[in-house]
Amino acid sequence: MIRLGIFGGGQLAQMLTQSAVALGVETVIFDPAIDTPAGRYTSHKVIGDWGDPAALNAFASQCDIVTLENEFVAAAILADLESRGLPVFPTAATLAVIQDKLLQKERMRQAGLAVPPFSAVRAPDDVRAFAAAYGWPLVLKARRNGYDGYGNATLRHPEDIAAAWERLSARSDLLAEAWVPFVHELAVMIGRGRDGSIVVYPAVETVQRNHICHMVRAPAAIPPATAKHAAALAQQAVTAIDGIGIFGVELFALPDGQVLYNEIAPRPHNSGHYTIEGCTTSQFENHLRAVLGWPLGSSQLRAPAIVMVNLLGSRNGAVTSDVLNTALAVPGAHIHLYGKRQARIGRKMGHITALGANIAEAEAIALRAARLVNI
Repeated sequence: MIRLGIFGGGQLAQMLTQSAVALGVETVIFDPAIDTPAGRYTSHKVIGDWGDPAALNAFASQCDIVTLENEFVAAAILADLESRGLPVFPTAATLAVIQDKLLQKERMRQAGLAVPPFSAVRAPDDVRAFAAAYGWPLVLKARRNGYDGYGNATLRHPEDIAAAWERLSARSDLLAEAWVPFVHELAVMIGRGRDGSIVVYPAVETVQRNHICHMVRAPAAIPPATAKHAAALAQQAVTAIDGIGIFGVELFALPDGQVLYNEIAPRPHNSGHYTIEGCTTSQFENHLRAVLGWPLGSSQLRAPAIVMVNLLGSRNGAVTSDVLNTALAVPGAHIHLYGKRQARIGRKMGHITALGANIAEAEAIALRAARLVNI
């Protein structure tokens, strides 16, 4: 039986493990925490820091192939495993480009993708200079280790610089990007196999609140030409970094029909959770197929419309056992909880997916169930 090692033990690794079980693949979870959502699904676990040589050796000795559920493991660690002859996908070279958003944007621009104006900023004065060139508002981003809004800040006035700089510069070097007057935020999941084969999922609309994904509508309500352009751009982005596995490509749709590249995630992505019930082959199964060198599955939708709503923590504290009781009575609502013991305000605790004849129908079902979940 194949053993797939996964860096990280959160909800993405959990759902990846669930798909692995169905395909007869064992997983090995490598995470610093003793108790993780994915760790409860397998008897093969390594608990320790990813940079600890002893822990890394223990992990490598149990794996036939390695992947990841987040992009925060150092590319040098992946390169170490590759040097031992262990297949790692996405590769260390791919991850090294993605981890630094400045390098990522530069690679995409070199590949011919349309990207918003951006620049490295090394001091608050650089932000002011960028604003003088491109105007307000603008977005200040951590180049590394930013997710779910923790690494971003929207600056609308010069007075916003100081607080944002203090918060973000402690995390990483920074990047400034011009504000994009988009009409839709889009995402496209792309699966790319070891043989270069590609499967493209439909372009979806993502609805953000405070830089955190609140809802996904599939397919996006955009003209067919825009959807085709988004899919082509996403495929071009994954090819530009020689990606292997599943990738979430985030895009901006502008009023004139133009599509701009935003960011890419080298793993299953929140905007692809709808694929579990909504597509012939989920993003998690296709990630497994891609990294294992197996044929990729169909991305066809199972219904005319699918809506996914994230369940975000509304309070801080322990998760009780009765949080789903009333929501489970909603017909057509597919509920996923991630098994996180503690809720925090804004933390992703689960999601709900609904299928429908149209977006309005699916959205009504998903939102009705979401309102009944008390986390």
